[in-house]
Amino acid sequence: MIWSLAKTLAFILAIGALAFAVGQISDGESAVRIEAGGWEFTLGPIQLIVAALGFGLLLWLLIKAFGLVVAVFRFLNGDETAISRYFDRNRENKGYQALSDGMVALASGEGRLALVKAQRAEKLLNRPALTTLLIAQAAEVAGDFKGATNAYKVLLSDPATRFVGLQGLMKRKLAEGDTKTALKLAEKAFEMKPRHLPSQDILLKLQSEAADWKGARATLGAQRKTGAVPKDVFRRRDAVMALQEAKVILDSDASIESRESAIEANRLSPDLIPAASMAAQSYILKGDKKNATRVLKKSWEARPHPDLAAVFAEIEPDETPEERLHRFRVLTAVNPDHDETRQLLAELSVAAEDFPAARRSLGDMPSRHPTQRNLSIMAAIERGEGSDDSVVRAWLTKAISASRGPQWCCDKCQTIHADWHPICENCAGFDTLTWREPPNNGSTTSPGFENLPLWVEPKAVPKTAIPVAANYDIEALVRGAE
Repeated sequence: MIWSLAKTLAFILAIGALAFAVGQISDGESAVRIEAGGWEFTLGPIQLIVAALGFGLLLWLLIKAFGLVVAVFRFLNGDETAISRYFDRNRENKGYQALSDGMVALASGEGRLALVKAQRAEKLLNRPALTTLLIAQAAEVAGDFKGATNAYKVLLSDPATRFVGLQGLMKRKLAEGDTKTALKLAEKAFEMKPRHLPSQDILLKLQSEAADWKGARATLGAQRKTGAVPKDVFRRRDAVMALQEAKVILDSDASIESRESAIEANRLSPDLIPAASMAAQSYILKGDKKNATRVLKKSWEARPHPDLAAVFAEIEPDETPEERLHRFRVLTAVNPDHDETRQLLAELSVAAEDFPAARRSLGDMPSRHPTQRNLSIMAAIERGEGSDDSVVRAWLTKAISASRGPQWCCDKCQTIHADWHPICENCAGFDTLTWREPPNNGSTTSPGFENLPLWVEPKAVPKTAIPVAANYDIEALVRGAE
């Protein structure tokens, strides 16, 4: 309030002083006489002030006019001037507007419009990192894949946009199905930015599909360092890759020392059934039966599986059924109440002709959870105990339409696989196969019994018993029983 009052008083005093000065000059009798070229001018004080102001204004206009002429000359000469800056700003504004319109069109899925706007922005702006990338993405949406590829190649020439260009070309090659080139591009992108998570994921997937397990393990290690995967997931996946690496080594007839990659895989993940099986086989090849038994017992405790029983049988391949039944007590005592353990004991008892023990081992499984396997074992028990063919045929008839029991099933797409694979053959999911009973696990065909783990020597099979561990056809057995 006081400050506003003070400014008002100061303004009034200034006006008053100016009016007083003008009055004094007007009352004065002095004058200025100017003679030039035969002309004579007499100017009073007020006239002199007006003339001075007019002359100053004229001089200022002349200076500005001269500056304008100089600016036009420099503009025509190509130098930067206020005029050129004005046109540049106008051009830049139009370019950014076209760029903005192109991004909006791209987000809306209007590829053609986005491409037109991007090309206009490219002409108006000197921003290749923005405009070329927009052109590439717009060309992809518009279906101009060749134009998109060319745009990504342009981005490769600039170090600032090289990584973006690699990413774009890699995705284009993946879309075209050229995984070999895509893998090389992914490796280059990984070299540039090892901590880039999407690049890590794509590279790991491509290396797994190409069976480059050594490189995949290195990429997985990088993921672990960046915190992209938890420790337990890392150990599991590393074990899967070590197992596949060991399989490749085994297939190439490598030395025993090299084959111990399977033992490493089992150490990383003891519950990985294929790793345990291969590790035990490696010990068997070395003649180390004790460690082979130890590996299989530990894995059986985590998850009983027919493959483990099959490898356990390989430790002593020449034993009699009675000896095998006695030796398998070491394995079956680890997890005695599991369905797999009980079915295994039943099979071994049938092979040893101890049919009451086989029946006790199965218990209520055929009625509680009937599967092709336990129903066929019941048929073998009935045949071994001398039951009528109609009884045997009834069990086998039930087995035809019964569930096949646990199988290697993909957790993502539910596809059933005959054997374990690190990558699902249907959906390409990594480490998605688990040993479980898939949904709708009925059987309308006769698949045979590839799940039964033990092969019984013909001389050890009683004449009245069905060869339980052989790979036979249920429907054929039904016809034979008739």
